[in-house]
Amino acid sequence: MHCQLFMRVLRNGISISQWVPICSQLVSVSPTQRQWGRTLSSISQKIKIAALRMYTSCVEKTDFEEFFLRCQMPDTFNSWFLITLLHVWMCLVRMKQEGRTGKYMCRIIVHFMWEDVEQRGRVMGVNSYILKKNMALMTNNFYAAILGYDEGILSDDRGLAAALWRTFFNQKCEDPRQLELLVEYVRKQMQYLDSMNGEDLLLTGEVRWRPLVEKNPQSILKAHAPTYNDEGL
Repeated sequence: MHCQLFMRVLRNGISISQWVPICSQLVSVSPTQRQWGRTLSSISQKIKIAALRMYTSCVEKTDFEEFFLRCQMPDTFNSWFLITLLHVWMCLVRMKQEGRTGKYMCRIIVHFMWEDVEQRGRVMGVNSYILKKNMALMTNNFYAAILGYDEGILSDDRGLAAALWRTFFNQKCEDPRQLELLVEYVRKQMQYLDSMNGEDLLLTGEVRWRPLVEKNPQSILKAHAPTYNDEGL
């Protein structure tokens, strides 16, 4: 599935009209301007690939089984989406710190998320009408969750716990230890993401998640340096 997404990025990609002035389509351009356009296109392609890798890390490097177990969540598509949404949000918070390029990457990450959600729904055999209806509902829930999480992360632990209780647990968590565990997870994860080099994230999109429960609580949160070639791939 992700290979298909990767090939689609290389074949079609996403519009980069915000990077290239519209007037360049109306007037002749000089060799320098053409080179500038090719440079922007190359940068955009690399960011798209990095965004795909970052989204993939949210769904392939997250221990969903541990979340199901420790948070007493049913093994359902909705639970998968809630866990994925939380990790995508943390990536968005981190990448928004990288200026215009980081915000552009955020839009691409969200684009891949919705493509993945739609494809998973089709693989599960969900009726197209129901899938479309559910996608609209999930979109509304997504933006409401992002707003709530943004407010929570800027607040104290009680504020963050309230945001997680409303969205992640759907107001049904009766065990305060589960909320405490998730608040601790989000705080340490954001600290870990903040320790990662922004240029490396833009270039590679590689993210490694801390475990939900640390084997050694006293361990130092040190980011792993990514590896990449001269082209950033």
